[in-house]
Amino acid sequence: MHRITELDWREFAGAGTRTGKLGVVRRNGVPHVTPIWFLLDGEDIVFTTWSDSVKYRALRRDPVFTVCVDDQEPPYSYVMLECEPQFTDDQEVVREWATRIGARYMGEEAAPQYGERNSGPGEYLVRGRITRVIGFADVAD
Repeated sequence: MHRITELDWREFAGAGTRTGKLGVVRRNGVPHVTPIWFLLDGEDIVFTTWSDSVKYRALRRDPVFTVCVDDQEPPYSYVMLECEPQFTDDQEVVREWATRIGARYMGEEAAPQYGERNSGPGEYLVRGRITRVIGFADVAD
């Protein structure tokens, strides 16, 4: 097992269709973890969410979150990103990013459909400034 370098964690987190597991804290203090589709953009992680979701309400109340990205094959690796969110509901901006995210997970051909679906009224783009990264490769090695 060894720590992942910055170059390696960015490549790892951005590879293929790995999802992130978003961790927030509910109002009652109970942790909430949900998978997300995301992209990295410079020092940020970017994803969309619905305005009435648990994750959106938790992020508005307590503006910090964690995303864990891992692989499912030995020797196993993971990256955990600690972040501070900013939000926009500008539909053009949300659609642009939702389309780009859709391309990553569903392919270029289906991207416009996912961009449209995930950018209507009530959808938000979350841009999380990455403040800390912890990552290990070859955990089971």
